[in-house]
Amino acid sequence: MKIKIIQKAYKFRIYPNLEQTIFFSKTFGCVRKVYNLMLDESKRNYKEYKATGIKTRYPTPAKYKEEYPYLKEVDSLALANAQLNLEKAFKNFLRNKMFGYPKYKCKSNPVQSYTTNNQNTIYIEKGYIKLPKLKSLVKIRLHREIKGIIKRVTVSMN
Repeated sequence: MKIKIIQKAYKFRIYPNLEQTIFFSKTFGCVRKVYNLMLDESKRNYKEYKATGIKTRYPTPAKYKEEYPYLKEVDSLALANAQLNLEKAFKNFLRNKMFGYPKYKCKSNPVQSYTTNNQNTIYIEKGYIKLPKLKSLVKIRLHREIKGIIKRVTVSMN
């Protein structure tokens, strides 16, 4: 007998105050910066791989925290998810050229987002949500009841 696990996505609107909006903007920028830095390094590694045939490992976000200390201010799981997204994009490109080479993220894109995982740091209570690295609770519009546990949260701005 197989047990089927169903994952369900919920979409809610949040109402951050000024301090929280600044934090989200910093996080969007840091995730974009890390993604672009890792993409740049991966491009160099890919060119080297094509020339020599020697495969190198993907870079990690922790590598950039010394050079860019402001990366320590944001959620490390958001940066780790940027790494996973880049690795997935590269695997899709290498497996099927139809996907195209991964592109740099740009600030002018109207949709900015980041994803973070729940390690008992995300919870919802009385119309507010607690997110990692954020000192205060963010007001949320709960229009339906959440069934199950929260695995990950994607915060996006459009």
